[in-house]
Amino acid sequence: MDWVSDILLSNFLSLQNKLLKKNIFGLMTHIFTKCIDFFHPPFKRVMPIVTFRYAVCGSINTLLGLVMYYVFYHFVFNKTVFELGFIALKPHIAALLVSGTFTFCFGFVLNKFLVFVESNIKGRVQLFRYFLSFAFNLFFNFVMLKLLVEVCKWDAFVSQVATTILVIFISYITQKYFTFKTK
Repeated sequence: MDWVSDILLSNFLSLQNKLLKKNIFGLMTHIFTKCIDFFHPPFKRVMPIVTFRYAVCGSINTLLGLVMYYVFYHFVFNKTVFELGFIALKPHIAALLVSGTFTFCFGFVLNKFLVFVESNIKGRVQLFRYFLSFAFNLFFNFVMLKLLVEVCKWDAFVSQVATTILVIFISYITQKYFTFKTK
């Protein structure tokens, strides 16, 4: 039985050396990608792997963004106007800006390192293009919130959820064919 423990120890030390050579970010990217890809087989006929990864990562980013929007709207801004001194923001707009800032950063990392890994465009170009796409989506979101909350008198959170559904489709098209396209 000593030879079994020797093999196991040897394999463990070999794996440990490989892990030490890779940076932790690369390891985490690999682990998350494998976890997402594990659930892809039932969806193979319906969508390619990149679309599936985008759906998973986008769902996570969207869910976190909606939770942040809800928390900031209801508890941080307490449904009241947020005064910055030089400008006053309505609570649904202030919550949008805070959650949008978070989802911009988190979404870029997810898309760059987990979804569109085949893109051969330089990272700074991707970031700039992602910003342009994000700015368009944020503007669209802003206009829709103004329309739905202030004109149609919908609930702010319901309006954000409805707008998010539209933004998801616009975002996927811009990310795939503009921000992270392959040459």
